[in-house]
Amino acid sequence: MRHLLRMASYSSQTNMHARNLAIVWAPNLLRSRDIEVSGFNGTAAFMEVRVQSIVVEFILTHVEQLF
Repeated sequence: MRHLLRMASYSSQTNMHARNLAIVWAPNLLRSRDIEVSGFNGTAAFMEVRVQSIVVEFILTHVEQLF
């Protein structure tokens, strides 16, 4: 998480701020067996990934307090 926070510090150059990093990394960091096993598709899968990205964004914006 600290590495991703460091990456976010370069957002003026890369446009990869905490929200974009969360969108990219959330499915890997918070892998959901529900999506993999049941084969969620469409809206259900989108909503699951959306929740994951919100959680990862929260963690990234509060790294110092959480870790």
